[in-house]
Amino acid sequence: MKLSVVITTRNEAANIAACVHSFDAAVKSGDAEVVVVDNSSTDDTKAIATSLGATVFDKGPERSAQRNFGWQKARGEWVLVLDADMIIPPETVDEILSVEGGDAYWIPEVRTGRGLRTKARNFERSFYDGTCVDALRLFRRSVLEKTGGYDENLLAGPEDWELDIRVLATGAKCAVLKHHLIHNEKRLTLRKMLEKKAYYTKSFAAYQAKWAGHPAVRRQFSPYYRFFGVFVENGKWRKVLRHPLLFAVVMFERVAVGVVYLCHRRR
Repeated sequence: MKLSVVITTRNEAANIAACVHSFDAAVKSGDAEVVVVDNSSTDDTKAIATSLGATVFDKGPERSAQRNFGWQKARGEWVLVLDADMIIPPETVDEILSVEGGDAYWIPEVRTGRGLRTKARNFERSFYDGTCVDALRLFRRSVLEKTGGYDENLLAGPEDWELDIRVLATGAKCAVLKHHLIHNEKRLTLRKMLEKKAYYTKSFAAYQAKWAGHPAVRRQFSPYYRFFGVFVENGKWRKVLRHPLLFAVVMFERVAVGVVYLCHRRR
């Protein structure tokens, strides 16, 4: 089997069907399997996933443990790690199934929704592909076995960045896929986004202590890099000049996230 898709869930009845359906053709052809690792949902998430042919498990207490359990149960040569609110277009599935070289891949994201804020968030995300603030999602199984997967002591948030550091340290060949995934965040208001970011700060101290002084960590928490460097490196400053309004909206949200981080850091 070429690909195992590991999807972590908790009360994702509204999203799980679209995510699983992304792989219908690949599952039918025998090229892929879908493994859903739930965390004690109280809605119909598990029933929906089971009815669609996914293999469903229950595991907690957090996303890192769910992901590790999922890839360890999986049978594919490659492992794709997704959140339940992600949809993979057919052309991206085809690209994933055709990868031969390389050891791990970042996947560009396009967020759903309408209006200036969604345009600004997609504009912002386009600067992050393959950088230290991106997160690998597609792994050769041997890479996960070599690294041990996600650090289960990091509850949520920086576990993606932390795994990237260890994967790159092995000398693994990492690249960005040409095609994108769709992140269904149309219900994510600014307030909900800030609450989500605040939750992610819970493991920041442990992550920074584990990798104190590492260049990637310094950039991830550097005001210079997060507000300036990532937007101008490698000629990306040209996009900023072409879309000044979108960049202004991005900066507003970056400041709001920064305030949330500082407030929780002082607690």
